Amino acid sequence: MTEMVLFQMWGSFRESLIREHQFYVEQAEARLLSQFDHIEEDADRAANAWLEEKSCQFNPDIHDPADFYERANEEAIEYYQLLKDMENRTILSVAAGMYHEWEKQLRDWMDSEISRWHRGEAVKKRIWAQSLPELIELFQGLDWGVKGCNFYRKLDACRLVVNVYKHGAGPSFDELKTSYSEYVPDRFYEVTGWEGQFLGYTDLRLSVDQLREFSQAILEFWRSVPENIFSSEQFEVPRWFENAFNKDRDDS
Repeated sequence: MTEMVLFQMWGSFRESLIREHQFYVEQAEARLLSQFDHIEEDADRAANAWLEEKSCQFNPDIHDPADFYERANEEAIEYYQLLKDMENRTILSVAAGMYHEWEKQLRDWMDSEISRWHRGEAVKKRIWAQSLPELIELFQGLDWGVKGCNFYRKLDACRLVVNVYKHGAGPSFDELKTSYSEYVPDRFYEVTGWEGQFLGYTDLRLSVDQLREFSQAILEFWRSVPENIFSSEQFEVPRWFENAFNKDRDDS
């Protein structure tokens, strides 16, 4: 049986995907995440602003200055925590935009390449409906074993982090806690030593460094795509693809 090219990755197209991704991440850090570089100073300014606002209410005959400074410190702590929460949500939003764009580009590329050698709506619909791990199965029987690559775990973790950020509690959160617990830090355990009893989806945390790791995994993915992915007699397609392929053949 003569091998045929099932998927092609042209060099110029690969480079355009990489440049677009790098631009997104670089600009997100420069224009969005950089705003959280000095939140300690921002919190101090909030405390000073509170003191200035309340200074007119201070009466040395009846007020203890320590009470005012303690209340200002509480304001600083609250302001700092609100900014940290906003920073976390912003990082998660950047990660979600980054991941969803990559996943759409992957599906679009697969759809386009498959259309060169197969016609049918069933396969097209499945390409846009299957989960990422199911999509990747299509390459496992070929020369490109994606799941064995070092970057795949980061892509899988990114998928779950984005799903939890979007949907909250559910199967993705349970899988994230089990497989990638570093994204759900147990702050209660750090204080009490009691492990994992109160973890919820609101404990999801993503640092800038972890965002960069996800970004690097996407870059490594695009760089690792073989220029040509061939069919072979030993190639076994996943069941979802086989069923859709057969449906298209029966409908033609």
